[in-house]
Amino acid sequence: MEKFPLPGSERQTLTGAKRIGAADRGEKFHVSVVVRPRDGKAVQEWAARLHHRNAKHQPLSRNAFAKSHGASAADIEAVEQFAQAHHLTVENSDAARRTVILSGTVAAFEAAFSVQLHHYEHASGQYRGREGAVMLPRELLESVQAVLGLDNRPQARAHFRRLRSPRHPEPRSASGAATGVSYTPPQVAGLYGYPAGTGAGQSIGFIELGGGTAAADLAAYFQPLGLQAPKLVSVSVDQANNDPTGSADGPDGEVMLDVEVAGSIAPEATLVVYFAPNTDAGFLDAITTAIHDSTNKPSVISISWGGAESAWTQQSFKAFDQAFQDAAALGITVCVAAGDNGSGDGASGNNVDFPASSPHVLACGGTSLQSKGNAIGSETVWNDGAQDGATGGGISTAFTTAPSWQEGLSAALTAGGTTPLTGRGVPDVAGDADPQTGYQVRVDGSDSVFGGTSAVAPLWAGLIARINGTRTTPVGFINPLLYGNPEACNDIVSGNNGTYAAAKGWDACTGLGSPNGAAIAALFVSKSEATS
Repeated sequence: MEKFPLPGSERQTLTGAKRIGAADRGEKFHVSVVVRPRDGKAVQEWAARLHHRNAKHQPLSRNAFAKSHGASAADIEAVEQFAQAHHLTVENSDAARRTVILSGTVAAFEAAFSVQLHHYEHASGQYRGREGAVMLPRELLESVQAVLGLDNRPQARAHFRRLRSPRHPEPRSASGAATGVSYTPPQVAGLYGYPAGTGAGQSIGFIELGGGTAAADLAAYFQPLGLQAPKLVSVSVDQANNDPTGSADGPDGEVMLDVEVAGSIAPEATLVVYFAPNTDAGFLDAITTAIHDSTNKPSVISISWGGAESAWTQQSFKAFDQAFQDAAALGITVCVAAGDNGSGDGASGNNVDFPASSPHVLACGGTSLQSKGNAIGSETVWNDGAQDGATGGGISTAFTTAPSWQEGLSAALTAGGTTPLTGRGVPDVAGDADPQTGYQVRVDGSDSVFGGTSAVAPLWAGLIARINGTRTTPVGFINPLLYGNPEACNDIVSGNNGTYAAAKGWDACTGLGSPNGAAIAALFVSKSEATS
């Protein structure tokens, strides 16, 4: 059977990694095969409608979604037949998620996809990997979007920063570094003028690639705030579980920061945590599981994990972005942290973080927030230097056309002047992220102060849950509406993240700015069904 490269599936060895031997041919694992939507034309038409400024959309019902955005029975069957012919087991086929989960041995997967799998050693640990493209028979090339999981390298990092050495009150430095203060999440919500609400009746989804929660920590955290610990539901994805590591500096820090920030801002919302392996397959499977969770039905999803675009394959960009477009079609808002390593995002040159760079998510950058009484005293771009972190932001090289709601915008440069958006601009919005003005949290039995754009995604998710709790339909994909009403955000005009500078209006450090909660809620005052 002649096979051909799957476009966008090419993998390269991680920089600094060393091949240490062939993978054990008897080793068993799982692979996720993602197929195209059933009705490509209908999906394109829906995507075009999403990008109109000031547009409000009636979300699709799950039945209507299945008829246009779900996978066709023929495409699913073709993948299943391919698997059977290559001695692979079909573990699950989900038309809504457009995903077929296969299991088998290294030998079977190597034969099926014409790849060679090896073990590699890297500073981040050992991983199973491949080089080059995944190969498929011609009849599958049009229907398959991605084959994920052959390579199980760590795909993303958590975007939180734990406060190490608070600064004593002193004048701001030239970089705008803040003096050491900290807040509870409800205090931050108060400074941002969040509307009244508890998120009652809503579910907030969290994507977590490791770590876990501790009931004792949650009880100890929420009681001093005068709140009951929120209802928390753990969902296992790809055999991962709620499994605390015992280290606040590891993934536990991310999980607890997420649920404590969003849970204290929307205390009556159900918090649904989707635990998955930190691989491209696990990450996408967690996202699609959350989007299509017909039991818990999250109306907003918070993602605080990601990595520089240079670390991803083109097939991942396509599959993830299509999943986020699915979320928009179903009326689900997805809030994603923009990264904590400035305009370089931890790689060479200028880079933005993915999945924050997807045009169908609300990318959340970071600020440094100083209060004056019960009001904002000052707010600047978060930039504590190369060692202590700075907000991510810049111009995507993966999504090379600016979304319609960013057309005509330019990014201000620290060196002076501006550069036009030759691709998707990141971030869209911002919020307090500086550990020096960070959030009081409890992790693994200890109280700490955390920052990072990891805190901003759940901060915005809590706001969306409050607003959704007052409506009969969720607000859904809000980017076009926010860009059409920039006054709903607090414009940040001071600071930089390295290459890019804050400026009046949108900028590549803080986007449109931090939330003016009441003004944002006023954009969605109708309690009736939103109309297209």
